Amino acid sequence: MLEKLQRALGLRTNPAIFFSSALLALVFVLGSILFTEEVDTAFGDAAEAVKANLGWLYILGVTAFLIFLLWIAFSRFGHVRLGGKDDRPEFSNVTWFGMLFAAGIGTILMFWGVAEPINHFANPPLSGVNEQVSELTEADLNSRQFAEQLRDVPVANGSAEPLSEGAANEAIGFSLYHFGFHTWAIFTLPALAFAYFAYRRGLPFRVSSIFHPILGDRINGPIGKTVDVIAVIGTLFGVAVSIGLGTLQINSGLNGLFGIDVSGTVQIAIIAVVTTIATISVVLGLDKGIKWLSNINIWMAVGLLLFIIIAGSTIFLLRGVIESTGTYLSMLVPLSFWNDALPAGDWGWQGTWTVFYWAWTITWAPFVGIFVARISKGRTVREFVLGVLGAPVAFSVIWFSVFGMSSLNIEFNDPGSLIGPVVQEGDTAAALFAFLDHFPATEVLMAFAVLIVVIFFTTSSDSASLVVDMLTSGNTAHPPTRQRVFWAVLEGVIAATLIAATGQEALQALQQVITVLGLPFFLIGFLTIYCLMKAMKRDIPEEELLPPRTRAMLEKRAAAVGAAGTGVAADGHADAGPASEPGSTGTTTLRSPDPVDPTVPDESGPQDPRPESLN
Repeated sequence: MLEKLQRALGLRTNPAIFFSSALLALVFVLGSILFTEEVDTAFGDAAEAVKANLGWLYILGVTAFLIFLLWIAFSRFGHVRLGGKDDRPEFSNVTWFGMLFAAGIGTILMFWGVAEPINHFANPPLSGVNEQVSELTEADLNSRQFAEQLRDVPVANGSAEPLSEGAANEAIGFSLYHFGFHTWAIFTLPALAFAYFAYRRGLPFRVSSIFHPILGDRINGPIGKTVDVIAVIGTLFGVAVSIGLGTLQINSGLNGLFGIDVSGTVQIAIIAVVTTIATISVVLGLDKGIKWLSNINIWMAVGLLLFIIIAGSTIFLLRGVIESTGTYLSMLVPLSFWNDALPAGDWGWQGTWTVFYWAWTITWAPFVGIFVARISKGRTVREFVLGVLGAPVAFSVIWFSVFGMSSLNIEFNDPGSLIGPVVQEGDTAAALFAFLDHFPATEVLMAFAVLIVVIFFTTSSDSASLVVDMLTSGNTAHPPTRQRVFWAVLEGVIAATLIAATGQEALQALQQVITVLGLPFFLIGFLTIYCLMKAMKRDIPEEELLPPRTRAMLEKRAAAVGAAGTGVAADGHADAGPASEPGSTGTTTLRSPDPVDPTVPDESGPQDPRPESLN
């Protein structure tokens, strides 16, 4: 039946995964509209249970992912190439980085670059003043009075007081912890696995392919399809949260520029416009669409960053970048294991921030992971891990140092000007524009920032549709463009429908849902490590694990000995030298790999089953 429907619609996909995912997504949207309170309560209770009982596992697990990635990059497996022996990267490093940045956390940096440091500045996480700060936000105070009251909040000995220098350092450290190595470790782990199993074993770009070492051909059965459907749903809703945040920020910017109301109607119109742009990018394809937009976007973001440095307190910010780097590195190990355990009792600040971040990030890790894998063929494991962890994290450090330190400096000099709207009023979406209001050419700057967010929004939607199509169709040759268009439109419909139904409350309910959905994805992360190591130990010949120079030397020596044995010199001319000793074969061979499982595709001359163009 599903096959007939697929043929009637002119699709080339896995019908069970495609139609099941689409149906479940639409059922959830309708359920959220018709039974908003019940859905919110059910998932809210489940999310609280996950945070209270398994939050520690999230904290430890993401740190474990990071440690594993660093280990494999510097181990002998770091020499393994993601592809054939002669494959080389398809994109230059600059283009590759731009695509990583735009599809990964570009939108998030724009949204949280000011909002997160300001939040932690007013509410230092390690000081345990979360409840007191919440009570003050309910009091009838103006922004300056709010700032004065915050400074009088009692804290434990040795803890940073709100709006103090200690709180400023803590704010930068936590912001970078949330958007630094740990976040990109969540993306890099599945990305590495997708790249390995696609380019080394010729398997489709699906989450189920990661389990090939333990499931074998059963990844094509009910178990594998169930895993893939869950991955599609998690990706759709994880991206929907980003779309929702981006929409709110664009609406806030338009309100500041043109006085346009902040309303559901305006937000739906914004989603419609950006979805249309994303659909056009989908039709143009990866090389002409996402690549082109990503290159423009990264340079625009860099331009905004440079403007803030030049127009702001330049020397202060340059010093701040260096100091923030040191603050992050000094706090990295302690925060990697901090579990908000003291004082003993209910889960505190961390459940609302870090645990939610990790759960949210891991739900759309398949989206970022598959996209990163798709653009990274030909790189070695070491190049891949260090590149994906290094370049975006370095940019994040600079971004949060500049925007975070600038916002803290503004708040120091003008108390209440930023914590008033962001913390007291809770208007997180307006944080960037309240910040830009302190710089020259404010309206031009705000318009430029809105445009950056729109393009980030577009590339995220475009990339997500590409990835969801891969999750549902695998490596189908020349998949119809209409499939990716369908997913791009569905992403916009999900976000628009939820906003139209219940406004921001729907996005909050969605955040609760993905906190729950993050748990199975988190457990999949541990299985990914096991399957990846099992596959590498089985598949990779011993000589491929050698350093490139050592391998080249041995190959040259083998060629020379072989030439001597056949009477031909290494340069291809006849060799009049003495013959080989009796009993010698005249050749030297490198150690062969262990026998390969017959269920695993032949690894000699691995072929990329995907088309050259995904148009």
